[in-house]
Amino acid sequence: MSLPFSFQPDPEPPLPPSEFEKRLRAIGESSYHDRHPFHILMNEGKCDQEQIRGWVANRFYYQSQIPIKDAAILSICPDRELRREWIRRIHDHDGFQDDPGGIERWLLLGEAVGLSRQELLEQRRLLPGVRFAVDAYVNFCRTHSWLEAMASSLTELFAPTIHQTRIDAFPKFYPWIKEDGLRYFRKRLTQAPKDVHFTLRLVLDRCKTRAAQEAAMSALRFKCELLWSMLDAMYMAYVLRIQMPTSDGK
Repeated sequence: MSLPFSFQPDPEPPLPPSEFEKRLRAIGESSYHDRHPFHILMNEGKCDQEQIRGWVANRFYYQSQIPIKDAAILSICPDRELRREWIRRIHDHDGFQDDPGGIERWLLLGEAVGLSRQELLEQRRLLPGVRFAVDAYVNFCRTHSWLEAMASSLTELFAPTIHQTRIDAFPKFYPWIKEDGLRYFRKRLTQAPKDVHFTLRLVLDRCKTRAAQEAAMSALRFKCELLWSMLDAMYMAYVLRIQMPTSDGK
């Protein structure tokens, strides 16, 4: 005999904050792109000059889109205080007052490895797989909730380690790279911890339900996957030497 109403089991209770944070960190520990074969080759000094230039040129597209994705987040965030805090990320990358910003520092890295500013700005070496991955990230931040979009930036939990590795590895293995090119990584050693402290507290406090927590973890996994996908494209182009079109049609 059927019941006169539909029985709905109680939804899963939210994870305790400590367990939620543990699971967020575990996502990066298992899938952050510092474990990608391309990064391993680069950090062990096994990349040639053209491979380093290819990485710098393609990563520049990601850097150039960070303030755009952050502006998209601001456009859907209803909380004034959060917007006042989050807009600092745009300033960090685009530049603000006396700080030229992360994009300018990445252009200096490009020059330090032998690329022209125009080459980077015109995206002449941009691989289609990298463009697709980065554009997917911007689109994710435009089409998902502001809290999910902010949670996706929690890859910054793991970024200081990879920046320090580059600071240590580049002078040791690639002395042909000019010292000025490392400014971006040094600056992020202090910027990223501030950003992630704010975002981690925000996600732990605002994700009150299990569904919200799962959405935040899914957003972080998505971000890890797209960073990995960017390196897949670079590995195929610069290590496996599989010819593919770039933005200049060559």
